[in-house]
Amino acid sequence: MKAAPNQSLRNESSHIDDEACRIFQRSAELAGKKWNAAILLALARGADRFSDIAHSVDRISDRLLAARLRELEQRRLIVREVIPTTPVQIRYRLSTAGEELIRILHPLVQWAERWEPRLKD
Repeated sequence: MKAAPNQSLRNESSHIDDEACRIFQRSAELAGKKWNAAILLALARGADRFSDIAHSVDRISDRLLAARLRELEQRRLIVREVIPTTPVQIRYRLSTAGEELIRILHPLVQWAERWEPRLKD
């Protein structure tokens, strides 16, 4: 027999429609894409140059890091700043959306740490 959902959970979920689920799915896939969370975390911890990020994100190739940085910039989670010096410097930082994403990932990480051992195959 299927258990009845908790009434408060039902009330909290009542405003979530199919489009909101699709938006959430796309956002979760972006945040969960391999290396993206680690890159965002490196930026949140103060890394701002390509080499700093590469050092913080263990085992990512330079080619893949460059691709992920481009994608995160296109999705407006990070900002790429060109500093006109000789040689030219490139700095990265979290955008407002990226900062907000890091903040909302904290409760998800806490949930994962609590439940992950029970969710294994």
